[in-house]
Order: sequence, then structure tokens, then C-alpha cells
Amino acid sequence: MSALPDAVAPLPPKVAALRSRYQRSLAALGLPALLLLALLFAYPVLRLMGLSLSDGSLQWYEKALGEGLYLEVYWITFRIAGIVTLAALLLGYPVAYFLATTTRFWTAVGFVCVILPLWTSILVRTYAWMVLLGRNGIVNRLLLDLGLVREPLPLLYNELGVVIGMVHVLIPYMVLPIFSSLKRLDPSLVQAAEGLGAPAARIFLRIVLPLSLDGVFAGVILVFVLSLGFFVTPALLGGGRVIMIAVLIEQQVREALNWPFAAALAAVLLVATIAIYGLAQRSLGRGGEVPP
Repeated sequence: MSALPDAVAPLPPKVAALRSRYQRSLAALGLPALLLLALLFAYPVLRLMGLSLSDGSLQWYEKALGEGLYLEVYWITFRIAGIVTLAALLLGYPVAYFLATTTRFWTAVGFVCVILPLWTSILVRTYAWMVLLGRNGIVNRLLLDLGLVREPLPLLYNELGVVIGMVHVLIPYMVLPIFSSLKRLDPSLVQAAEGLGAPAARIFLRIVLPLSLDGVFAGVILVFVLSLGFFVTPALLGGGRVIMIAVLIEQQVREALNWPFAAALAAVLLVATIAIYGLAQRSLGRGGEVPP
């Protein structure tokens, strides 16, 4: 058997020219999108950073990171985002598993139920939850009529109401990545385990769950990051009693007219979000792959 060559043979000149032209064409096609991204994202972020340093000092960052009031707001924001992410995972994974394993008809019906809320405005859905969770809302009236409670439950203008509204808005972003990973799962693995007599719980814990962790990771990161910047739902369902960082930034812009401080708060949130995403990505291995 002949030995493998030490170096790959160079491409013929015509093939190399065609390949180079193809790469230049791809770069030209992607250039408008890159320019649009730079215009709509990179430039505003840079302006935001510059605004927070408008006086040439770090006083606004010192205020955002040094005063207990604002640190408490960050803590509330990250805590609510974590609770929403956990609730969306616990509710979304069974839904995704059902959609991935049921018949085509029920998969289509389930997808309509999952996707349909995305076609409705967040503002409309939030006002709907205000009607449902209010002191005289549908939920409390039903509980009172059934005799399950003696007085209306405080379901609105607190963290519970904010979490319920945010989970309802964000659960599709958890279901879809998990569904995608479950559909890529080779069904012969499950069939082989069933043929060997493995119980359903063991099959799920040893085969299905580990092989779907990439979708879980994508859904968790997506829901958590979106939760950090939520504004409409906490502002309405929180009733001014639940202050998340987006609500605080809006107050600084609209009421205090303190744009540099609002920019510093937003910059701190952006850096913290990127850092958390980087740590999560690294913990699951390069490229989001689950380590063995």
C-alpha cells in the first residue's frame, strides 16, 4: 500500500480561479447584510457606550455598580429571568417531546398552538393576562365560585404575575429548539433500548435527554437573554412594584432625562449578558456540543 502524500496537490489554475471567483461572489452577497447589521446594531451600541462616557469619566458606571439600589434591580432582573427560563423549560420540554413523537396531525395542531401566540402583539397578550389575573379577574372569580379560596389571590402587580406573563410570551422560544433536537434523534436507538427491556424512564434519562441537550441549551440561552431585556410585560403586570432593568432604564430616560446613566445601565446589562452566554457556551464545550 502506497504511503499518503505529505501535501495536498494544488488545484488546477482554472479550478482555483473559479473557486476564488465563487468566494468573492459569496462575500459580495453577504456585504449588504453586514453593512445593515453594522448600521442597525454595532453603531447604536457604540453610540450607547460613548453616551455613557460623555463626560470622560466612569461616574455613571460607578453609580450603576456601586449603589445597592441598582444592584438590587440587577439581582431582581437576573432572578426573574432565571425563574422564567426554568419554568419555560419545565413546561416546554414535555410539549416539545409530545410534538416530536406524536402523529403528523397532532404535531400540526400542536404547532398551531405554539406558533399562534407569536402572531399576537405582546401588548395585547399582556392586557389579556391583566384581565385574567386581576383581583376581579376570571381566574379569581373561578376560584371563588368553586370555593377553593375565600378571598381573591394576589396574582397581579407582583413577581408572580410578571413571571406568568413572561413565560407565556417566551415558551415558544424554548419549545422550538428542543423540538428540533428531538426530531434529529435516531428512533432506532429508542427502539433498541425498548427491545432490550429498558424501562421508559431509563430510556429517557440515558438516551433522549442527553441527546437533546443541545436544543435545551439553545432554548435556555434564548429565553434567558430575551428575559433580561423584557419591558412591556414587567411594566404592566408588575404595576410599578417589580422593577427590572429595562423598566429602570425607561424611567431614567422618560422621567429623569438622564441619558448617560441609562446608557451605563444598558451597557452593564449588555456586558453581563455576553459574559453569561460565553460561560454557558464554554461549559457545554466548544460550539455548544455536550461533553461526553
